[in-house]
Amino acid sequence: MTQEHHRSDRVAAAIREEVASFLASSVKDPRIQGLVTVTGADVTNDLRHARVFVSVLGTDDERAATFDGLASLAGHLRSVVGRNLRLRLAPEITFKPDESVAHAARIESLLSSLRAHGEMGTADESGSATADEQSRPPDEASATGESKSVD
Repeated sequence: MTQEHHRSDRVAAAIREEVASFLASSVKDPRIQGLVTVTGADVTNDLRHARVFVSVLGTDDERAATFDGLASLAGHLRSVVGRNLRLRLAPEITFKPDESVAHAARIESLLSSLRAHGEMGTADESGSATADEQSRPPDEASATGESKSVD
């Protein structure tokens, strides 16, 4: 890995923290509604562009309004981030939705509904061998039917 790659990772982490603290304390746009969580940031190797991943909990209308507010806030946030991180060129910030939280919640709800209906059987209930039984080597004496005698 080159030095530039390490720097872009450090700048991405710092941008994520700066954007999160700005959204938590200094944002005054009424369009930014609901629970807004900054989940990550990616910065190009030349530090010119930053994608900030945001998870917004709320209705679809609130989410759309929040992303409109974030898009209009990006220019001001770019100057704040550049000043606070002392960057010569502040990266252009683009907000992207992070659906991983909603996706994980959907998977969890599907698994819990399967558990409630009893459709997820374990290997022990179906009669197949467990992983512990499969990993044990067979006993040679019991496999051949011979008994071992110690001389």
